[in-house]
Amino acid sequence: MTRAAVLAGGVGAARFLDGLVRVLPPEDVTAIVNVGDDMEWAGLHISPDLDTVSYTLAGLVNPETGWGLIGESRRTLDRLSQLGGPDWFMIGDLDLATHLYRTHRLSQGDPLSAITGDLTARLGLQCAITPVTDDRLRTVVGTDSGELAFQDYFVRRRAADRVHSLRFDGADSARPAPTVVKTLEQADVIVIAPSNPFLSIDPLLSVPGLRDLVVSYRSRVVAVSPIVGGAAVKGPAAEILQSLGHDVSALGVARLYADLAGVFVLDEADKLLASRIEGETQMRVVVMPTLMTDVGAKMSLAEGTLKAALNAD
Repeated sequence: MTRAAVLAGGVGAARFLDGLVRVLPPEDVTAIVNVGDDMEWAGLHISPDLDTVSYTLAGLVNPETGWGLIGESRRTLDRLSQLGGPDWFMIGDLDLATHLYRTHRLSQGDPLSAITGDLTARLGLQCAITPVTDDRLRTVVGTDSGELAFQDYFVRRRAADRVHSLRFDGADSARPAPTVVKTLEQADVIVIAPSNPFLSIDPLLSVPGLRDLVVSYRSRVVAVSPIVGGAAVKGPAAEILQSLGHDVSALGVARLYADLAGVFVLDEADKLLASRIEGETQMRVVVMPTLMTDVGAKMSLAEGTLKAALNAD
């Protein structure tokens, strides 16, 4: 039995998890998910990363976007726009039910982790999905136009602003969700998913105590590079690496994770960086295909990542 904990956020993490639950018993997998992207929109609590992970693992995600539900319609959003309401954030008619349910439960005092557990159970998922914290945690992006709430930066302004700082509002007082610490302590492998290091992983590690905990288990932590051939597979990771003064490469990502992970998974396109990464970071580098183009590729990456972490042949 191999118990795996995955630090997750965004489409890349969801796809990796989709492969992982096919090579491990799903009940041995726990996704610890970023909530820095959460927001209140039109009176509703939206948890984009939790939903993307859940929908993907349930086989319900829109394959064209990597987020939202397949077969969506937008009659409600169109009507809201006609009424002069906020229409810049895409909420489909089916997806709306999730947000209504979550917001209703939160209004009754239920914690986000319990609500997420109930939602995933109703989707028939056997793996555990938990927010990193039940407390309010929000990513705030510093730009030339001032500080922006994450979704304003990412969706409303299409990540067009140059990023010069990030902070995580609420992190100082946030506490890990009930199962998070125990999950990390008991995991045989901790995976830092191929997610944006700044927008998906850093918010998780900003919760007091979690970075130190992951560092203490460095020998069982494996990080998968989200940068392949000097470009992000998806999202603005490359632009943020550059704007914050880091190399736009897998090496730049490896330097960010040097204190966290003992193993670094590098795509074949970047194999020439392997020896330099090992020399600079003291991480063991394992080279394999990392692009998750289909189910088979997802499974191969997940299996290879586990073997790399466990130092197995």
